[in-house]
Amino acid sequence: MSDSFFDRLIVRRGTGCVKWDESENPDVIPLWVADMDFAVAPAIQQAIRERAEHPVFGYTHVQDDYYESVVSWFRRRHHWEIRREWMLYTTGVVPAMSVVIKAVCMPGERVLFLSPDYNCFFSSVRNNGCQCGESVLVWNEANSRFEVDWDDFEAQCSDEKTTLFLLCNPHNPTGRVWTREELQRMADICHRHGVQVASDEIHCELVMPGHTFTPMGTIDDQAVVMNSPSKSFNIAGLMMANIICPDAALRRRIDRAININEVCDVNVFGPVAVKAAYNHGEKWLDELNLYLWENYRALCDFFAQHLPSLRVMPLEGTYLVWVDCRALNIDVDTLCDRLLYEGRIWVNPGTMYGSQSGQGYIRINIACPRAQLMEGLQRMEKFLNVRYQ
Repeated sequence: MSDSFFDRLIVRRGTGCVKWDESENPDVIPLWVADMDFAVAPAIQQAIRERAEHPVFGYTHVQDDYYESVVSWFRRRHHWEIRREWMLYTTGVVPAMSVVIKAVCMPGERVLFLSPDYNCFFSSVRNNGCQCGESVLVWNEANSRFEVDWDDFEAQCSDEKTTLFLLCNPHNPTGRVWTREELQRMADICHRHGVQVASDEIHCELVMPGHTFTPMGTIDDQAVVMNSPSKSFNIAGLMMANIICPDAALRRRIDRAININEVCDVNVFGPVAVKAAYNHGEKWLDELNLYLWENYRALCDFFAQHLPSLRVMPLEGTYLVWVDCRALNIDVDTLCDRLLYEGRIWVNPGTMYGSQSGQGYIRINIACPRAQLMEGLQRMEKFLNVRYQ
């Protein structure tokens, strides 16, 4: 693979694509939803093509080689020994999150997470009749990163209504990759107060140079882990994810919740793509991460030269860049609406990830060919210079 592979501009508009077809304006550059504009690894496309040659697309039985591919990947990639019997599959990490909440929490109980946080954390918690508990991350200027407010985190865990801690690891939207020491401290506090840990690790393969992803399952042997190659290999539309739960009693409750929520049947192509990704996609993934890092560096250079009043947060993991726009002194929902309708550039307002903790920030998806990213940033500069300079 080379840069030219990831530099390829692929026309997605008109394919029923959420990222490109939700906007009525065909001239909008979408840098919003967490979806990459790169072609999948050739091994995945070939495996899907071969499966599609069979003329019947009936219900799918997930076979042993699927589980073997997942176990092998996490063993060699992250030094995590997963047992086959710990694994349950479902249609996506968001449905996985919902069934874990249903299995662990009674209606009215609190689910704690680190805010700002992935917007589906809020909806999944509320849809299950529970309350959102937000422990707001604090900016550490000395370390140049967002960190946990440990006193607040422990205080919220000690609340008798808090029964589940939902972690985003790596963290969306701030781009943090939690260190082993941070994860251990989270687990220790949760154990001390009888709070179950569940970790959304969908971005676990998207880690920038100098940082190492640590699965929560290697820290806390009672944690529930939800993961999928959907983000890292750009196969979200194939609807496949795993829940890893070592505790047999809790796993039984989660399995029951999967059936109650009717998310037990998966796409016929999902297992095929997962096996191809985990068995043959490692080199592609490593080169993807290098390309994303170069995109991030290009974005940082652009902001430093052309939009110096806006502060780009350090990116440790994911392909989602968190940008501090408070110097503009404007509500970010209004800002993003104007960027979309006047500037023809679509980014996410930080308030999607916490109405208070995300105010003043925007999130930019850099998982696209560099020429497309730079065109989007140039549109942003032009709009902001006309409107706010």
